[in-house]
Amino acid sequence: MKNNSDSKKNNKISFSSDYTKGAHPRILERLTETNFEQNDGYGTDDYCSSAAEKIKNACGCPDADVFFLVGGTQTNQVVLDMLLKPYEGVVAAPTGHVAAHEAGAIEFSGHKVLTLPVNNDVLSAYSSDKDNVSCKYATYSDQIGKITAVDLRAFIKGFYADDNHEHMVFPGAVYISHPTEYGTLYSKTELAEISKICKDFDIPLFIDGARLGYGLMSRRTDVTLKDIAEVSDAFYIGGTKVGALFGEAVVFPKGVPTAHPVPVIKQHGALLAKGWLLGLQFDTLFTDDLYFEISKNAIDKAEALRKGLIEKGYKLYIDSPTNQQFIVMEDEKLKAFAENVRYGFWEKSDENHTVIRLATDWATTDDDIEKLMSLL
Repeated sequence: MKNNSDSKKNNKISFSSDYTKGAHPRILERLTETNFEQNDGYGTDDYCSSAAEKIKNACGCPDADVFFLVGGTQTNQVVLDMLLKPYEGVVAAPTGHVAAHEAGAIEFSGHKVLTLPVNNDVLSAYSSDKDNVSCKYATYSDQIGKITAVDLRAFIKGFYADDNHEHMVFPGAVYISHPTEYGTLYSKTELAEISKICKDFDIPLFIDGARLGYGLMSRRTDVTLKDIAEVSDAFYIGGTKVGALFGEAVVFPKGVPTAHPVPVIKQHGALLAKGWLLGLQFDTLFTDDLYFEISKNAIDKAEALRKGLIEKGYKLYIDSPTNQQFIVMEDEKLKAFAENVRYGFWEKSDENHTVIRLATDWATTDDDIEKLMSLL
């Protein structure tokens, strides 16, 4: 029997994240239908092959290599280990997941995260004086969480201009998230500019797509899945946060950069023995555009949520175009709010206010939004 605190927690309406539910019913149906089938292990089964072909077709990359891994942190470790030499690190935004919320997993793998500090300055300036922002920070809502081509080029050129760079960690890959951890998006032009710099310096570009579906279906994007495949050397299609029980699909559009990828995957604990469970889920998600359909649901509900928050006078922390919405709430009001709603703590705004995240997902309903609005 669950205790009262557990029951109370489960009775709350949840907007804390986009991985708090199980899986889309079509996935569960297929898992049940195939439960007593016997399949080859470690991703060598027919379901993985079928899912890989569907993903390659959707990406417009018939010669790509596709692997199905168990989770986002393992995926970032695996891909960067494949892309980087032992003396190289990965360039990322200071708010990037590999830099902030993966418990040093990349450093634990033997590679340093080289952060670009520019957008931290933007965040600090905007947060401290939102009503009197200089022109330099006028595009804060578009830029927070992102790196820029200008800063990336300056960082790499500055590294090689240092006479002592042979004694330093080399910038060996560039990591970006789309959407970013703040729900912001790169434009097609921005991605092309970053990709060009990577090509100029012969450095691979890796795109973290944990929430890729929500970015692609945003009403304020000009980026498609084929665009992502065209500009990157590696990216992944998130399943954990977009309708699957678990799992991520890694795509190497130009081919995997190592002769023996399976040992690398296994060393990082990312190779599932029952690999068909991953393949079957992505095969389902990429049948009849299910992945995009359910991603659009999250965006539609986020837009309704955003509209409701503004109508009720809540202060948006940033203008996120995806499924993550950030608001500033008085701490006293937050205590009452927390009695009925599970939310995501983001950061303290000041001693009396907190920034919280409200996230919609592939299964959020109109009723969920209405209940939240009534509580606000």
